Amino acid sequence: MRFCAWSTRFILAHEAAPVIRFVAISSAEGRALAQQHGVNPDDPLTFLLIDAGAALTASDAVLAIAARLRWPWRAVGAVRVIPRPLRDAAYSYIARHRYRLFGRTQTCIAPNAATRARFTLPAAP
Repeated sequence: MRFCAWSTRFILAHEAAPVIRFVAISSAEGRALAQQHGVNPDDPLTFLLIDAGAALTASDAVLAIAARLRWPWRAVGAVRVIPRPLRDAAYSYIARHRYRLFGRTQTCIAPNAATRARFTLPAAP
């Protein structure tokens, strides 16, 4: 299973409250969000989380998501004590080797009816 699909399914199954929304960075909406926050949408190692209007990437984004998961997964946040350069180096290693570690598929997750609305961006006010 592709890592992005695996991680999306993991988040959906373990988040404390259904608040996280998903958008593929390769989509028009994802590209626009990335560019708006100074992130290169063409970088295959990119992972972006918008949290209260702030753009988080790499290990900071992972830790922000972990904070929204149920116990015991929330405990991943304890790695925040590790300096960011080291955390980001570990994140980059996993991102660069994700296909070797997690495999590769040609399809992404297909949301079911209960989660479909979380895979689109809300309409602009």
